[in-house]
Amino acid sequence: MNGSAAVTGGPASCRFAHYFVVCGVDTETGLEPDDGAGESFEQSPIRRSFKSKVLVHHPESTDRHPFNKDAINMLCMPRGLSFCTQAERLDPRFHSFTIAFDDGTRSYGFVHTFYEEVTSPQIITAMQTLCQMHHVEHHSSSSPSSSSSSSASSPSTCSMDSLASSLEESDAESLPGAPGCLGCVGTFDPTRDTLYVSKALCLITPLPFLQASQRFLAQLHQAVTSQTAPPLPLESYIHNILYEVPLPPPGRSLRFHGVQGPIVCQRPGPGELPLADYPLGEAFSLLGVENMVKLLTCVLLETQVLLCSQDYQRLMTVAEGITTLLFPFQWQHIYLPIISGPLHHLLHAPVPFLMGIQRKDGAQRSSLHLPHEANLCFVDIDKHCVEYPEDIPQFPDQTELIQELNEVLLRFEHPAQVGLTTKPSASPDPNSPRLSSLVLEDLMEDRQNGNLGGEELEVLERLQALARRCGGEKGSEGGKTLGLAFEEEEEELKAAKLNVQLREVFAARFTAMFGRYEEFVIHGALDLESWLNNREGTFSFDKGSFLAVQPAAHRNFLSRFLETSMFSSFVDGKVISCWADREPLQQLFDSRLQRGRLHETKDEDSLSRLYGKCGTLLQSAQAVERRLLKVDHMAIHPHLLDMRIGQGRHHPGYFPKLQADVLEQAQNTTKRSSRVTVSRRSESRKPAAADHSGADNEQRQKHIFLRRNLHQSRLLDPSPQAVTHTHREFVDGLLNECRLKTKRMLMERMEKENVELGHGGASISGLQENTLIYGLCDLLERTWGHGLQMKQGKSALWSHLVHHQAAQGKMEAPAESPGYNGTDQRTFHDGTVLLRGSLLQDIRFVQTMSDGLSEVAQARAWIHLALEKKMLSQHLKELLAHQELLRQLYKPHAFLLCEEEREQFLFHLLSLNTVDYLCFTRVFTSICIQYRVVIIPMKKLSIAMATVSPWVCVSGELGDSGVIQIPKNTQEIFFQCKNLGRLSTLQLGVQETTGLLAKCLVDSVMVYNEITGHTYRFPCGRWLGKGVGDGSLERVLVGQLVSPGVEEDAGRWTGTPPELASPSQSVRAVLGSLGSRSRMDSLEVQEDMREAANNLVKHFHKPEQERGNLTVLLCGEGGLVLALEKFLLHGFKSGRLFQRNVFVWDFVEKAVVSMETADQMGDLHGSTLTKGPPCDSLCHYINAINGSPRNIGKEGKFQLFVCLGIRDRLLSQWLPLLAECSLTARTYEDGALLRDRAAVHSLCRILQTLHEFSITLEAALIKGVDL
Repeated sequence: MNGSAAVTGGPASCRFAHYFVVCGVDTETGLEPDDGAGESFEQSPIRRSFKSKVLVHHPESTDRHPFNKDAINMLCMPRGLSFCTQAERLDPRFHSFTIAFDDGTRSYGFVHTFYEEVTSPQIITAMQTLCQMHHVEHHSSSSPSSSSSSSASSPSTCSMDSLASSLEESDAESLPGAPGCLGCVGTFDPTRDTLYVSKALCLITPLPFLQASQRFLAQLHQAVTSQTAPPLPLESYIHNILYEVPLPPPGRSLRFHGVQGPIVCQRPGPGELPLADYPLGEAFSLLGVENMVKLLTCVLLETQVLLCSQDYQRLMTVAEGITTLLFPFQWQHIYLPIISGPLHHLLHAPVPFLMGIQRKDGAQRSSLHLPHEANLCFVDIDKHCVEYPEDIPQFPDQTELIQELNEVLLRFEHPAQVGLTTKPSASPDPNSPRLSSLVLEDLMEDRQNGNLGGEELEVLERLQALARRCGGEKGSEGGKTLGLAFEEEEEELKAAKLNVQLREVFAARFTAMFGRYEEFVIHGALDLESWLNNREGTFSFDKGSFLAVQPAAHRNFLSRFLETSMFSSFVDGKVISCWADREPLQQLFDSRLQRGRLHETKDEDSLSRLYGKCGTLLQSAQAVERRLLKVDHMAIHPHLLDMRIGQGRHHPGYFPKLQADVLEQAQNTTKRSSRVTVSRRSESRKPAAADHSGADNEQRQKHIFLRRNLHQSRLLDPSPQAVTHTHREFVDGLLNECRLKTKRMLMERMEKENVELGHGGASISGLQENTLIYGLCDLLERTWGHGLQMKQGKSALWSHLVHHQAAQGKMEAPAESPGYNGTDQRTFHDGTVLLRGSLLQDIRFVQTMSDGLSEVAQARAWIHLALEKKMLSQHLKELLAHQELLRQLYKPHAFLLCEEEREQFLFHLLSLNTVDYLCFTRVFTSICIQYRVVIIPMKKLSIAMATVSPWVCVSGELGDSGVIQIPKNTQEIFFQCKNLGRLSTLQLGVQETTGLLAKCLVDSVMVYNEITGHTYRFPCGRWLGKGVGDGSLERVLVGQLVSPGVEEDAGRWTGTPPELASPSQSVRAVLGSLGSRSRMDSLEVQEDMREAANNLVKHFHKPEQERGNLTVLLCGEGGLVLALEKFLLHGFKSGRLFQRNVFVWDFVEKAVVSMETADQMGDLHGSTLTKGPPCDSLCHYINAINGSPRNIGKEGKFQLFVCLGIRDRLLSQWLPLLAECSLTARTYEDGALLRDRAAVHSLCRILQTLHEFSITLEAALIKGVDL
């Protein structure tokens, strides 16, 4: 043993315990019904709950955490006082609780509840009177008036305030064997019955010393119930635990003494995981490994988590167990593992929470009247099941993680299946025999401290073996106790080792996932103050780059997790650490990362990293074992205090009235006070070490306080004023969250637009966009669930929409079509009216999408649709304009009834209209969409449309519509097909007919998505028909997304940069007139070629979700086809070689014919060309294109030629053949780029850079060509 320790007179922060509390019945105030319990008056009074009081607490207060009497009383006895008689079991019970403070710290309470005989005549008389009154009322309840009054007095099952009555019953009622027939049992007659009432002993500590506190309280109670008086008055033991037992120093263990024997506690060292004494093995047994991993996933993603069990300690075991697995992150929201009836209003909280409620035996899941469940994870601990929200992603490497956890549990012979081992929370039997021999006690202490030699240790082991062999014999009562003591010690050690190993497994997972997180932290501020002032306008973490280097299977979870408050807080702590001390958890995590990097290989890639099991399991378990088997420090023994004569007398079965004056302060203990603990010595050094950053740490605490929207201490106050203030904070928090979320969505989108240099889609990656929109859906659900009068369904928002539809349906039904697929839509020729459907139309469309969608999924579909149509704010404004419906559905404190905040909320949502989203189109890919196609001819020649029969085929990201015939003399058609996604190309053709008028000059084709309101413009500007232009009867047009609903403004761009469209008629006219008379600048042509190729390279270097439309980069304006066409037209001689217009395809076709003819005649000797595979492939492709049944014209054939060549990596081989062809010298001027070997070589090198990419062409481009 290293030494003794004491903290007599020391600060409370270094003491083992802060407070000792006794709660029970106050004989002076009498019995007060506990209105918050929500119990029916039909219950027998002995089954009802009554208000408890804090009878005593010592000390009066501490510096950092003043004593909150009401909160402590509520948590010590959540169901209030419970009574019973001698006919029922009187087993004591144990549970714990935690209290969170505004600065983020917590205190832990450990409660030993037992039943004590009532001796107060006033209480006995009051209970007798209540029972007699109940007996009379019960037997007269058969009358109609009585039954009606009884039903009227029962609370409403629809109200959230009655949740307690539908979920819970008193502790006495839940006792095993308690009869439940009203009127027959539960009566009390003082002449034949003994009345007992619950009393709670509570110890409040700064750290979760569960095992030590439970043992101390149990021993204290055993001393009370024992017929033999303890060696010292109880005040001595309480004074000792409050003032003389210090916190164990980090990395050390400490032994102190209870009433019956020694108690050992330990504290992890600086490099170990923080203290967690709650049995994780029990939590895994209660829920199972897979359910625990699912629950942890929900907690990490900050869903609302509600635990439910009959046993309060089970609620704490699961809640504390799951939060300790979060290392290095911390839960940032409401954390109340135990809430009593007066706090059930917190179930309306529109913020993430982790709360626990007690329910009565046999209550069904359907009886829970929760306000909203869209993002709720419901955990029924007693039934071992977890109901998690829809669309929860899988935890990274979940299968491998579950397997590793099962292996750890198996090593400790712990059942991995749920429900096989459930330790009761009842405290040990007070009448069980205990060690009374001082010799045996000393032997056990010496064994724990490692002070026994070989001979003594051998004797003790033989005693233990003898105790186990003789455990069943009556005469070996002392030996049996010794054996049980050793078994308890071994079980405690086993549980501690299992705890730390399970936690190490999860810590290793987070280390693997975030091992390089520091590389993505953005440090942009000069000092802490400037960073705090500009916190909301800056990004502290490069989420996109971080996700890009993660395995694809992990990104769905990680993208959601990066948006949580706990991760933001973690990153903020890293940024703040530049100017202030790092938080302990972050410092520990960073040190582990540093050690882990020493074992990494330099070329290890996070994308291909395999699952690695935790390598520190044995080391972590050995550290715990060393501390528990060899105690480092011993606290001062309890000693006799300076008490008045007559105080401290022992009355078996009754907890004495404590002498307050000796417990209010630490007494001078002469030589004992000179002993100083290591923790106290280290504490005296802390101020000097922390002085240099005191101001920055103060700023840090200010940031932490501002980051937490809620005052944690006020949550436990059930007074009406505090409840009103709490809901006011909820309203302010929702508004602030809406402001931050919309700002985040806009900043993320606009930042992508600013750095977008290519011609692909300017939207952020689909994964990140979906994550942000999912967060918006969650915010709207929580907002609409705040202050609901009654549960309407799983989705509060969708329920409101359906109510609005029902209220407005009769007025709107005659004027509206049944949906988007009716012919009435054609009567709306104004684009704005047609494309911007009404709120009711959008609701009806979502209802007809699929029968398999849940309420939550329907609400999200409606949000996606409204957001894509830029109608979200307008629709919600219309929904909230129905004031009568709002007042009917919501309580006065609800967010939706706060007019000023509601208007600001809608204003923030309105800002999302400045950017474009395709969230509905890209998420709901299997639905049927109605499209409208309008062909717009050149105005001067519009009469020509009457002479042709055009057809169209629309293609998008998800497929094509097939060929759709448009009747003669018609320019518009409606059609329905499966969602095509974002539209990319359109094939426009005319039937092959005879006659001079069988041709038309088309300006563009407009395609309207009748559901989302999006408008796509496909420029054409060319002729269709034989004998005109290039003789094309079919063209492939590339589209662009334009402002929805306004045809005359179809050429104007939306808020996001548009994709490039088909080359316009003006560009084609310039190219068609090019020849020797109109020279293009060679440098400009080469620059265009390099730019087109560079855009393709950037396209393939983006994450797959961020890539735009490849067809646009190939065939659109500024694309590769047009750039190569300019290159081949440079220096082209006058068109006398050909009949009329200049088309590059004419030259390519003639060159191939020339090659084939020369080859057949053996006339290649005059050329530098050599017959080989490139020449063969060129001829083969040209002939295949010419042999295609499609009449796509010369421009279409050249486009197909370029696309096929770049796809098959042949274009760079064909260009030198064309340059060296004998026809080239006769067709091009001397300064033409095609005759410049250096220019051709440079072009080939540019094209070769595209060979590393796999190019897939749209079916619309290569239809009819089998190559």
